[in-house]
Amino acid sequence: MRARIYQPARNAMQSGTAKTKHWILDYAQTDAREIDPLMGWTSSGDMNSQVRLRFETRAEAEAYAKEKGLEYTVTEPHQRKANVRPRGYGENFATDRRTVWTH
Repeated sequence: MRARIYQPARNAMQSGTAKTKHWILDYAQTDAREIDPLMGWTSSGDMNSQVRLRFETRAEAEAYAKEKGLEYTVTEPHQRKANVRPRGYGENFATDRRTVWTH
């Protein structure tokens, strides 16, 4: 059975890095998906594709995969630099402003 270990990327609608610190182990899909003829929903008989395990570190995820005898691939995350502007939006409310803020 194959598995994939990765760190999730942040959502396009997020500016923060919440839920991107931990590592995820996902099982690869073994059965093909089928389309239900009545409702048109996509389904599969593979229950392992629904399992998502979370680990604090990459080493813990790899140790789990080795313990269970899983073939796994590790996808390294792309590190992005922080986009923090000094004196950005918070400057509007600073107490040490040089001029009075008005509309």
